[in-house]
Amino acid sequence: MNEAVKRGLFEAFGVELEYVIVDRDQLSVRSSADRVLQSLSNTADDAETFPSDTRSRLCTWSNELALHVIELKITDPIENLVRLSSQFENAVHAIDPVLERQGLRLLPTSMHPWMSPAKETKLWPHECHEIYEQYHKIFNCYSHGWANVQSVHLNLPFDGDEQFAKLHAAVRLVLPLLPALAASSPIVDSQITGWHSTRMKMYMAHCDRVPELMGPVIPEPLYDEASYRREIFGPIANAISPLDPQRTMECDFLNARGAIARFDRGSIEIRVMDVQEYPAADVSICAAVVAVLRALTQEKWSSLESQKQMSTERLKTMLTECSASGEHTIIDDPEFLRHFGITAGSIRSGDLWQHLVQTLRSEDTALDSLMAPLKIILDHGTLSTRILNLVGDSFSHEELRDAYEQVADCLQQWQPLIP
Repeated sequence: MNEAVKRGLFEAFGVELEYVIVDRDQLSVRSSADRVLQSLSNTADDAETFPSDTRSRLCTWSNELALHVIELKITDPIENLVRLSSQFENAVHAIDPVLERQGLRLLPTSMHPWMSPAKETKLWPHECHEIYEQYHKIFNCYSHGWANVQSVHLNLPFDGDEQFAKLHAAVRLVLPLLPALAASSPIVDSQITGWHSTRMKMYMAHCDRVPELMGPVIPEPLYDEASYRREIFGPIANAISPLDPQRTMECDFLNARGAIARFDRGSIEIRVMDVQEYPAADVSICAAVVAVLRALTQEKWSSLESQKQMSTERLKTMLTECSASGEHTIIDDPEFLRHFGITAGSIRSGDLWQHLVQTLRSEDTALDSLMAPLKIILDHGTLSTRILNLVGDSFSHEELRDAYEQVADCLQQWQPLIP
């Protein structure tokens, strides 16, 4: 979100997607983001110039901490999510010839299924490299939790404390449910992990050396900027100071909760969603999330004051359970369910999403227009479930590679994975 333009609730959206760069034939990771960005920006003749980002029409391709990861984002906030899918499609088609010339392709899902971070990770060595090196010095970024976690970031605007309070209360309630819709990482180190979103398992532990950065993952119940800066940014600054005496890092950017407040640009960034097999599915999920958040901020099922009272610890427990079991999670917290209009004492998380989408679809034109990829998820399960159905209980490396080649084909061919 642009700091110079203050936008109100749901007036615009920013979406960022992360992908792994892999060998085109074997699908093993390749630390080539700098060469890809160089080629995209038409600076390949200058061997010393490695841009950190380059525009592709209304989108931007950018570097990330690890040299095998590249990010696709809408350059400026977009007012209508329906327009976003085609913009991402154009950008994906534009980068493919560049990748093909270098023997590369992009692999979707939120974790590479057989990457060895300790052996294969290389950090971005160009612009702003000192920040990444400092992260590595403190946390050891040659690990799954840092180098092998590809997510979707959804940025939502607010203008002032009143709107922040409404949005933050709603976001806290929705976060635990997101893996039940977006989980896409069931296989790591060539093994089924038992988690639908193994990325969230890794993410929740990646800042353990400085726990103030992650906090309880679910952001604390804080509803104005002053309180947020005092209770979250203050402890982060105190904790990181002895580990970063040169002050390479800024505490506003160190906040690693599942959703973070960016007061500098008036937005909340949601970080809990796994990347899907093609961006149309990511955008469809974002539309569902926006529809639910809008209903909560409008107090459709519960008051703002009751939303504020929901226990952080209970929300974190639900987030962990949904990360592990995806759409199969049984939610048996009646107080939580009442915030979504559910009067039963328990419900399967996948059925809760079915209920929410069907309830809100007629009220939200963007959600209704973007239903096709979402219907695949609701009818056939999360991408994690579909990948597990594809590979079965036992598989060789060749069979695993063949399965993920089908996932990579979905991105290139712009279609859902339906085993």
